[in-house]
Amino acid sequence: MQFKPAVKYQSRLRLALIGPAGSGKTYSSLNIARYLGDKVALVDTEHGSASKYADLFRFDVLELTSFSPQVYVDAIRAAVGYDVLILDSLSHAWMGKDGALELVDRAAKRAGNSFAAWREVTPLHNMLVETMLSSPLHLIVTMRSKMAYVVEMDDKTKKTTVRKVGMQPVQRDGLEYEFDVVADMDVDNTLIVSKTRCPALKGQVIPCPGEEVASTLKAWLAGEPAPTHRERIVTRIQDLAQESAELGEAVDVDQALLSLSSTV
Repeated sequence: MQFKPAVKYQSRLRLALIGPAGSGKTYSSLNIARYLGDKVALVDTEHGSASKYADLFRFDVLELTSFSPQVYVDAIRAAVGYDVLILDSLSHAWMGKDGALELVDRAAKRAGNSFAAWREVTPLHNMLVETMLSSPLHLIVTMRSKMAYVVEMDDKTKKTTVRKVGMQPVQRDGLEYEFDVVADMDVDNTLIVSKTRCPALKGQVIPCPGEEVASTLKAWLAGEPAPTHRERIVTRIQDLAQESAELGEAVDVDQALLSLSSTV
């Protein structure tokens, strides 16, 4: 094993927007996406609701009727070639028709216990997460939040109001932390950053997010050109050759590179 200097490469966005119904997750996703790239694709899980914004934003849509993790994986792979992909929403892959929880219920009936069922379904969900994170395009996902209501009193008027607030996202516990930026959306369409790897967005509260958020993220995502798949393999071959030489073993690097040229 050998340590090397860290390099910040150009990367793709992984953004999660979490909020209750009516908080503007779909609109905000499209409003941010249009400043990230020209070609935007959206996976719609809510009966064509995203297309109601087709007069405001230019995007292609794929409407799902089954929300199996495998269906999401296939949709993400089909979007390769676009600049930005929006999954609206990812919650359906957990709690929706053919989603993870429904698959667990079916597997539990076959196996007779839930432990065996989760052993069957968890790899599918893990594959979905890995496909999202490794996708070669900007990714924005929305997630519904479990609902709660709070009673607030105005200190001056002493009047009370009931306000709808969001709680945990409807997805596997901890999934939101797989993303670069996680933001809550409130019912006033305000973006509240709760977790970020982008220092410029730390603690930010942004009404009606759009170009400002996208510009900040694009600046943060910039870096050295990322190595191609072939370049990474070549580097790995050279590293293995060096390690072998240190062990007194010979590796024909030229032959390995020649074989690589015929396969990659």
